[in-house]
Amino acid sequence: MRCVLFYHAFNSCWNNGNAHFLRGYARELHALGHEVVVFEPFDGWSRLNAIRESGSGALQDIGQLFPGVSIRRFDASLDFDEALDGADLVIVHEWNSPDVIEKIGSKRAHGAPFTLLFHDTHHRAVTAPDELAQFDLDAFDGVLAFGEVLRRIYVTLGWADRAYTWHEAADTAMYHPLPHVERTDDLVWIGNWGDGERSAELNEFLVAPVAELGLRAGVYGVRYSDVALQTIQAAGIRYGGWLPAHWAPVAFAGARATVHVPRGPYVRSLPGIPTIRVFEALACGIPLISAPWSDVEGLFPQGAYLQAADGAEMKRALRTVLDDRDLSAAMVATGLRTIRERHTCRHRAQQLVDIVERIRTSDSSSRPLRYIGASA
Repeated sequence: MRCVLFYHAFNSCWNNGNAHFLRGYARELHALGHEVVVFEPFDGWSRLNAIRESGSGALQDIGQLFPGVSIRRFDASLDFDEALDGADLVIVHEWNSPDVIEKIGSKRAHGAPFTLLFHDTHHRAVTAPDELAQFDLDAFDGVLAFGEVLRRIYVTLGWADRAYTWHEAADTAMYHPLPHVERTDDLVWIGNWGDGERSAELNEFLVAPVAELGLRAGVYGVRYSDVALQTIQAAGIRYGGWLPAHWAPVAFAGARATVHVPRGPYVRSLPGIPTIRVFEALACGIPLISAPWSDVEGLFPQGAYLQAADGAEMKRALRTVLDDRDLSAAMVATGLRTIRERHTCRHRAQQLVDIVERIRTSDSSSRPLRYIGASA
């Protein structure tokens, strides 16, 4: 297939947690023998902020890391007839502008022969439905939702047999253990502080336990307010700024544990959807302890990570993982096995090919498929 993918950003992962998976499944589609072309806007906010913060150097590695994937930047003058010429599959990620979504949908509505899918990896279907309502999806052949609960929302919107659960996964060509890297930190956390939607949780499950245990810890990310920086520095935590996603495996390799602190909207309204950091951490072989979230789809078996109900439990769990090498090794082994058997970008690329084939051959009575990396 000729696969044409429209992303808000491919080269930049600045405040763009989807970049890891978007890059990874593009890599694996190419590895499966498909032609892959990615379009990203010149003026995308992720790319511009990355250049503003770190210069263009942090983005120059990306093309070399994904050989065979053609990356093209576009602006308002893009000729969509030319961009979509010969396409068999077109995927539009939900961070694209409504105008781009409308123009591509119009091509499909007027007879373009490609299969057109909308890829939703955000909570705004629940928290900001008015934003989603700006998108004209009438001509799309289907929706890829990154959790079953999100797929069901699309079903209620009338998508029925055209909505598919398609979880994120780890790009194991890049995210894997690096045993030669010395573990100099007790804990590392990679994530954005953001607009305060999980400040309380970060203080409870990250900052306070690190301070009380006196751990050597570092955090990386963007959108840290002055108050947030003062908070982590008062706890003795080192702030490393923006960490490009392809550098994250080295950061994980240099620490003995990490934590998962999901955002409130996912915990409250979209259970079953972990952040990409869970897939990344397990793929890199670092013990993971999570703040509360509901794995209602059974993505991860018992023993892949520990879960702490509150800050006190997080403190005890961290201490146990750091002191008990047998437990830590068992968690790493279970996590790695789970990723390799169920949650790689190769798995998702093959699932995507199967979804496209089903769409092309299905009739109106077909039932929706649930692709979560588990046997059914």
